[in-house]
Amino acid sequence: MTRLLRSSAVNTKLSWLPLALCFGFAQHSQALELLTVHELVIHCKHLTAEPDGVDGQYCLRYIQGFIDGAVETDERIVQDMDSADAQKETLTERAMRTRMPRRGMYDRPGSLAGFCLGDPLPLREVVDTVVADLVALDIGDTAESPARIAVDDSLRSHYPCGE
Repeated sequence: MTRLLRSSAVNTKLSWLPLALCFGFAQHSQALELLTVHELVIHCKHLTAEPDGVDGQYCLRYIQGFIDGAVETDERIVQDMDSADAQKETLTERAMRTRMPRRGMYDRPGSLAGFCLGDPLPLREVVDTVVADLVALDIGDTAESPARIAVDDSLRSHYPCGE
């Protein structure tokens, strides 16, 4: 009987173990850490001297990823709008939509994000433009602002969408 009680006590203690581990790990897990303008500029300052180095590639790939994300998001939004319209449209409306030339700002990748990159436009040229803006912002309070907002503002400023 004593052995059964001890076994039961051990099982009770062990049943709390996964829960305790979850709480312990939960305290250490947080949302993604914010990348600041200053942190990105530290990497981007190496881009000219060592474009193939770790820091230069970090800078280049961050900005390229931002642009790729905006373009992909645009494409998916347009696809979702088209599929939503397709569910409600008549045969005539669908024929006009699929056969008429498309107009408007949705034709250019990035346009829904607020910037439009010409085609072809070298990635390095875009990156150099954005990096120049980041370096200019790397002072005072703006140095601690989110890099993603600074990159977005730079792209919108230098590559606006003409209608």
